[in-house]
Amino acid sequence: MFNNSSKILFITIMIIGTLITVTSNSWLGAWMGLEINLLSFIPLLSDSNNNSTSTEASLKYFLTQALASTVLLFSSIILMLKNNMNIEINDSFTSMIIMSALLLKSGAAPFHFWFPNMMEGLTWMNALMLMTWQKIAPLMLISYLDIKNLLLISVILSVMVGAIGGLNQTSLRKLMAFSSINHLGWMLMSLMISESIWFIYFLFYSFLSFILTFMFNIFKLFHLNQLFSWFVSSKILKFTLFLNFLSLGGLPPFLGFLPKWLVIQQLTLCNQYFSLTVMMMSTLITLFFYLRICYSAFMLNYYENNWLINTQFNNMNTNLYLIFTFFSIFGLPLITLFFFML
Repeated sequence: MFNNSSKILFITIMIIGTLITVTSNSWLGAWMGLEINLLSFIPLLSDSNNNSTSTEASLKYFLTQALASTVLLFSSIILMLKNNMNIEINDSFTSMIIMSALLLKSGAAPFHFWFPNMMEGLTWMNALMLMTWQKIAPLMLISYLDIKNLLLISVILSVMVGAIGGLNQTSLRKLMAFSSINHLGWMLMSLMISESIWFIYFLFYSFLSFILTFMFNIFKLFHLNQLFSWFVSSKILKFTLFLNFLSLGGLPPFLGFLPKWLVIQQLTLCNQYFSLTVMMMSTLITLFFYLRICYSAFMLNYYENNWLINTQFNNMNTNLYLIFTFFSIFGLPLITLFFFML
């Protein structure tokens, strides 16, 4: 009971920390919110069931976030000195320092090196929080800065790193981490276009990540070979799981394509063809390795146990998963029909 109550407390403080950052009107207030968020997230990472790896992950997270927070505080103090004491400091220089600190906090390339290694030591629910909720505050603060060049470099590097890094992975957590870096590139680009498109993209990405991590958490799946040999008794679950993978990758008939479609449309209107080409090519690479996994699972080139494993499915959880999967697979046609009916 104590464990659950303490988790609720820390999750509440974590949410409050993010809200403080988003609603603050000064860099110092934003830094304070980020610190509250960090100090409440670390106890959530130190999971008692998975002790050694989760402790290592929480330490890695603390060190990287503390470095980013220090740089952010340093640059906000420089800005205060500039405003109060009329010291001559270049605005773009301080903005670049703040931007790099926030990119490090969110795990975007070229400051991404801590992210996949840290994901490897987390439970699925903690990994989901790291991939979704922990991105909100840094991305909101990035939207206040107006440094297009640095952000564009980060976008191109993020989509390329996310695509190429995921090619050689067998660990599902690392695969999701590189997928998250790739999606973060798209989110940063949507942030450059408009905040409403970023919000839509973030919601869809969070929903699709939740479906996959929910499934992995139910069956305690951590490696690719577990996926191939696990769902012997239930082919529907296996089929839907891989369709969700393709949806997260952004294959057109599925829901995951909708936010990418919006970003592509806006980029073509803004004539940003180079960055659009790079982003689409990287997405094709991510789709390639998702499709490769799906082919391995659906075709006959994997081993299936001769004996039948009676996996105990929790009916409520699996039904909930199948409902979410329905929206993931048929969401795009349903939304299109809805708009045509209007």
